[in-house]
Parts: sequence; C-alpha cells; structure tokens
Amino acid sequence: MKNLRPFSEKLFQKIETFRKHATPLKLGAIHFDSRLILAPMAGICNIPYRLLMEDLGAGGTVSELISCHGINYGNERTLEMLKIHPLERNVGIQLFGEDPESMARAAEVAESFGPKFLDINMGCPVNKVVSKGGGSALMKEIESLAPLFEGMRARMKVPLSIKIRTGWDANSRNARDVIQVAQNAGIEWVAVHGRTRTQQYTGLADWDFLEALNDEKKLPLIGNGDLHHPYGVSERLKTTRCDALMIARGALRNPFIFLESLDPTYASQKRSIFLGEDYWEVVQRLRHYCEETFREERTILVQVRKLIVWFAAGFPHAAHFRGLVFATQNLDDCMKIAEDYFLSLGASQKFINYDEVFMSSGHG
Repeated sequence: MKNLRPFSEKLFQKIETFRKHATPLKLGAIHFDSRLILAPMAGICNIPYRLLMEDLGAGGTVSELISCHGINYGNERTLEMLKIHPLERNVGIQLFGEDPESMARAAEVAESFGPKFLDINMGCPVNKVVSKGGGSALMKEIESLAPLFEGMRARMKVPLSIKIRTGWDANSRNARDVIQVAQNAGIEWVAVHGRTRTQQYTGLADWDFLEALNDEKKLPLIGNGDLHHPYGVSERLKTTRCDALMIARGALRNPFIFLESLDPTYASQKRSIFLGEDYWEVVQRLRHYCEETFREERTILVQVRKLIVWFAAGFPHAAHFRGLVFATQNLDDCMKIAEDYFLSLGASQKFINYDEVFMSSGHG
C-alpha cells in the first residue's frame, strides 16, 4: 500500500498492549487472529473499514451483504464490492439471494476474488431483501436449505458459513433445525444473531437461547447481538460457550472495541485509554484506505464523513462536530474539521448511552 503512514509509537504501544491478550481461533479450516470478529454490516463493511478494523484488533472480517443477482448480471458496482485488498488477512464475502442456482453461480465468481471463506446471509430483516425470499426469509423454508447449501458447496473450494437469527418470530425459533441442515450439508460454522426477524433490532438479544444452542454442539457457533461496549464483550467472552463473538454496531461508535475487549482487567474499568489524538490517527488512516479504494473524491468524502461522526459519539460537543462535518462538501475541509476537533479533546473521555437505540437497520 502506497505511503501508508504507520501509527505513532504511542498509539502502536497501546494497540500492542491489548493484542497480547488475543486468543487465536480456528473455525473449520480458517484461522482467525482472535475470538472477536467484525460482523457484516450493509453500507459499512467495505475494504477501508475492514482493513481499519483488522488494524484495530478484529480477528477477522466479513463483507457487507452482496446480491447474487447483481453478481450474475455482471453489475459493475456489485462486482466492485467483491474486491479484497492484499493486506486483508481473514476476510469472508457474504452473499444474499433466494435461488440455489443463482447463489451457486455467484459463489463461483465471488470465490475468484480470493476470500478466505464465503458466507450466506440468512439474517437480514429488511423488507427489500426478505420480500424476495432472501435474508432471514430463508429460515422460513427449511426444506429449501439443503439444495441451497449443497449447490453452493459443490461449486466452491473455500469454506462456506451461514449467518442466521434465532428464527422468523417468537413462534418459530428454529435456529437449531437450521444448524442441523447446515451440518449435514457441509457448512463449516454458523453465526447466530440473538433476535428473531420480527424483532429487527428491538428488545434484547436472547443470549440464553444462543448458549442453549451449544448443548448439542453440531457446528462451531459465533454469537452476535448487543455486544456494544468493551466491558460487556469481555464479560461475554469469559462466560460464553460460543466459539467466537461477532461485533457489529459497537465498532462504529468505538473503533477500539476489539482491542479494549481483549483484556478483562482493563475492560472492567469501563473507561478508555484511547484519546482524541488516537482517534485522529485512526481518521487519517481511514482516509488513506478510502483513497486507495475509491476513485471519486465525493465517494471518499461520504465514506470518511459517515464514520468519523460515529467515532465522535460520546465525546464532548459531538453534535456540533457532526453539524460541521455534514455541512462541508470538501474532503480536505472535512479532515481539517476532524483534526481540530479530535486534537482539541485532550484527555476527554467518551460517555456513551448504550441503552440508546443506534443504527437500527441495515445488517443481519
């Protein structure tokens, strides 16, 4: 990667302090750097964000959901989403669709881009996906799953995983049945979001249900849901019988969540050693990755802007900062606003209301 500025020695040492607590993990044939994996999020998990999260402690990453039909139609924008950067270590591509043959054809194309594994989205609850039979709607048709899984496996060489929910609704929490079909069809592991489709992102993830899935360990399981802050993630790591955990929205408001969750002694203090100056370094690296990935300055601006306002959440005067950022239409101006803001924070600490509903749509 051209002219990538290394993190300062100060930030590098902070990062390494946490990395030493990471426990490597093997799921099926894939080795991950730790038990904490970045969950797929629509509109978020592109190359720059995945690279950044690996730099900041994610043991592996998954792309945003990508349409099998867009791949098979040769849609240029969809094919761009399949690209993987040479620096990405443990990355999977997530596909969504409802037709076994279309998914199998798309899997062949996706595999040619060099992911470590492919994943089937069976958790997305949004209407535009489930109305066509994809996402969490796949959990309603158990009998259609074996042909889907087997058809894809027959055309692939890399491992295949699935990401599901506990079920469609409270009366059909059939995750256990889905896992049985997945095991018989050669799926390598299963990630489970602890809500039903009808819950969307309301209420709480049912971790009792997720833990009970481990009573009959048919496949390696990854637990997902309400892992929003380091203390909660660290506590869950100590008690869960799941093989790994997936963090989604929590990484948007705290890009250091993977690192901070690794050390239970530190996480219990519920405060961060990462300061505004550290966030400014992260923002600079994010810009660099975006410039390496996207050609148009407008696209780079949009990508940088949406992430840095989330990174500011919990810091003083974040609302004013957001207003300034969204008002600018120039990348250099945006970066100057970010530099002034994050460097002005000094030793200010984040105070996030984790009970507040945040980013309540768009992923599985």
